[in-house]
Amino acid sequence: MSAREREVTATPATPSQPYTPSVPCAQPVPRQLPRRAPRFRAGRDLVALVLLPLPLVALVLPAAFAGGGTRRWFGGRSESQRAEAQAAKDAAAAAFYELDTAQRDLRISIETITAVDDTPPARRAVADFEALGRRIDEVSHTYISAVDAHDLDRDDLEASVAAHARTELTRAKDELGRVKQELDRFEQGLGPLLGKAETQLARLAPAVERARQSLLAASNALDAVRATGLKADDLAARLAALAPELTKLNQGAGQHGVPETLERADRVARDAGAVRAEAERLPERATEIDRRLVSLRTRAQALTTRSGQVNPVLSELRRRFVAACWQDLQQVPDQAAEAVRQAEVKLAEARVAREEQRWADATALLSTVRALLNTTDEAVSAAGDRLRRLNEVSKDPQREIERTRFAIRDAQRLAMAGRNTPDPRQARPLDDSVARLERAIGSLEGRHPDYWHFLTELEAVRGTVAGVVSQIREERGAGA
Repeated sequence: MSAREREVTATPATPSQPYTPSVPCAQPVPRQLPRRAPRFRAGRDLVALVLLPLPLVALVLPAAFAGGGTRRWFGGRSESQRAEAQAAKDAAAAAFYELDTAQRDLRISIETITAVDDTPPARRAVADFEALGRRIDEVSHTYISAVDAHDLDRDDLEASVAAHARTELTRAKDELGRVKQELDRFEQGLGPLLGKAETQLARLAPAVERARQSLLAASNALDAVRATGLKADDLAARLAALAPELTKLNQGAGQHGVPETLERADRVARDAGAVRAEAERLPERATEIDRRLVSLRTRAQALTTRSGQVNPVLSELRRRFVAACWQDLQQVPDQAAEAVRQAEVKLAEARVAREEQRWADATALLSTVRALLNTTDEAVSAAGDRLRRLNEVSKDPQREIERTRFAIRDAQRLAMAGRNTPDPRQARPLDDSVARLERAIGSLEGRHPDYWHFLTELEAVRGTVAGVVSQIREERGAGA
């Protein structure tokens, strides 16, 4: 056996014993070579094996395969599978993170909607999100199980195990991605509901602040009015009634709901604004009540004087015209006196209310006084107006006749405009008006004609004709 053969046989290549040459050296040999030395030695040992006889090769071969050469041949494939599995694990982790982030963001949107909206579409969106949450829990459990089942950092990780891990992690990543797409589509469908909810939430803080500022302004206005010596007890009571509403506003929308809080804030702002406006107008209102008290008192005194002139008017009507011309005016003097008396009583009550600064009562009483005086004024004026009109028609009834005939002829021309024959719906009332006019004219014949009946008949005829004219114009206007 040659010296080379004895060297190879004496020093088999094993992982636990580094290769050292048998040739003596002047310098001591270190106990461990650099990291790449075993691989270089393994290749050289294989060359030496070729030179050995077959029996020696059989003895040396197992030891050679037990050394560093084995780790290189099979470890390269295992490391490749490990790297691919690790990449699949990283991709699955990224997909899991994206899905978790999207779910958290979407949960905020759902909470925004539920805080504002309780309609069936909103409740349906909440139910769909819960169903998606269960689906997300399933795929997340699958991903976590796949990660826990495979330790990719083990030194003895086999290639087949790494490949299996890569397959499971890739499948988990794909499931996470599909659920993420479902979540994205669901989020797109929430657009209208979310926009409506965000709009209401954006209104919430400004609305509550406006309500608070309105209450403060009303309180300040009330203090300013009281400083002038005017009472405002009713306004103070209305402002105090808003205190519980302010408490609920301060408790927030989380306790009472966004829609209810918005409605409450608007109502408080509106009511407080009304109190402030009335408080600011109160000095002017007091002045106005004082002015009306004086004005209505003067008017009541004037009507007392005028109502005393009704009896002479009635006396002349009785003397010159038939009873039908004045019978409905017989009670005017007594009615006028009673109305003036009631007005004076209400005026006294209004004056007391003003002194006690019961502004609403004073205003209501003055309105009653004004209505009584208006009615009395009309009744007193009616007697004098009746005498004037009867005097005019008794002297010249032809004026009223011509006025009525002109109205009838004008309506007849309008009804025939653009037509050969009139519409029966319009011709009939016009023909009846002509006959009615003739009968009214005939009623003037005799020794004591009823001029009042004559006047009222002609007024009724002119009213009927005016109705026909209005109907014609409306129909032609609609046809145009």
